[in-house]
Amino acid sequence: MKAVTRIQLCAMMFLEFFIWGAWFVTLGTFLGTTINASGGQVATAFSTQSWGAIIAPFIIGLIADRYFNAERILGLLHLGGALLMYFMFTATDFAGFYPFVLGYMILYMPTLALVNSISFAQMKNPAKEFALVRVFGTLGWVVSGLLISFVFHWDSDAAIAAGQLRNTFLMTAVASLVLGLFSFTLPKTPPGAKDDSKLYLSQILGLDALKLLKDRNFLIFFVASIFICIPLAFYYQNANPFLVEIGMENATGKMTLGQVSEIGFMLLLPYFFTRFGFKATIIVAMLAWAVRYLLFAYGDVGQYSFMLLLGIALHGICYDFFFVSGQIYTDSKAGAKFKSAAQGLITLATYGVGMLIGFWTAGQICTAYQFTDGTYDWESIWWYPAGFAFGVMALFALFFRSEKISYTSS
Repeated sequence: MKAVTRIQLCAMMFLEFFIWGAWFVTLGTFLGTTINASGGQVATAFSTQSWGAIIAPFIIGLIADRYFNAERILGLLHLGGALLMYFMFTATDFAGFYPFVLGYMILYMPTLALVNSISFAQMKNPAKEFALVRVFGTLGWVVSGLLISFVFHWDSDAAIAAGQLRNTFLMTAVASLVLGLFSFTLPKTPPGAKDDSKLYLSQILGLDALKLLKDRNFLIFFVASIFICIPLAFYYQNANPFLVEIGMENATGKMTLGQVSEIGFMLLLPYFFTRFGFKATIIVAMLAWAVRYLLFAYGDVGQYSFMLLLGIALHGICYDFFFVSGQIYTDSKAGAKFKSAAQGLITLATYGVGMLIGFWTAGQICTAYQFTDGTYDWESIWWYPAGFAFGVMALFALFFRSEKISYTSS
């Protein structure tokens, strides 16, 4: 790969995840404090990510894979996203906010696959080259959080009270505009299936891979993947509002510790996977979810602030050890014919169905434990995702039979 191309791809990844982190982390705090949304409304807003993930395969399968260059679609989607972000910035109530966040996530979620497609198309050996490019996405997420907390201070108590947290949408709109225009300068990535052959719905959604569910172990993993997204949704939806409400300073910036840990545990994963096997890796990940929420339940911003920081730092184990290991396991079970379909099916099950259930569940539980003054009984709330994670772990450990899975870089 040419150096110029590598720089382009790294910049693309940086902006792609800067855009996501710049508003999504603080969304729950903004909704609850600036436009006084209820717990159920917050859950409805977060569930737009799931609807975007469910609709994304149609955009990729029907358009990007068959008719138009990926970099052009990426540019158009982000330009449209910039406009919707501006409307989110100007919204004053939930009724005026929701249609724009729904539209935005329908546009944004397909771009996660598009940036991967554009990157892979330029690489001779994606297994060796992609990690260096993808890590810039994590850096983009980190930088967005640091800007919000330590440069602009939009998540301070005074700034939140003054409604300045809405500025995150304006910052995201600018970044989306930049990436939208920049996308048209990226290397040409023509459609990979440009033909007139008939395309079936099952192919678009990856449903051809459903036959993998005949494998008992894969079925157990598939179901566990859906239900582990319940505790994951609690983190995305409630972590920032929780930390802000209990008085943690620069909460958004400190939450980037989770992304930093992702990098470290990503490097550790190949060794752990090879040394202890897939089942042990998944069990450790699910146990980390349970421990994280117990740390949140009993931590505070005083003597036990280390518990909150440790809970944030566990994100690397929670995410990498489960989801990345799951992608490796799925790839090994699928075989050459169904590799893409199987990955698409897992993505649809987790970020689509699983997260949709998770956001709804989190919203219902938060509403049940909301006080009349708008604050929450966080200790009681965090026990629920801890229990979910421990329950899924116990069932997985009981019913999943150990099997040898090779971790390879090819």
